[in-house]
Amino acid sequence: MTDVRAELTASVFKIEAVAGDQVADGDTLMILESMKMEIPVLATGSGKILEVLVAEGEMVEEGAVVARLEP
Repeated sequence: MTDVRAELTASVFKIEAVAGDQVADGDTLMILESMKMEIPVLATGSGKILEVLVAEGEMVEEGAVVARLEP
């Protein structure tokens, strides 16, 4: 299992992928928003999304696990 982490403290603007989706390395899983900038959260490998741990509108801290992938 691979944890996907937020790179900065931000709000979850839009979730692009849900549990069960197959993703490739570099695919956008969600978009964070901080100071009116949109920052994509990318898959850190190929596989299936096991779970998304955040919801749209939620605040996340830098380093927080936002999703889990199964290679």
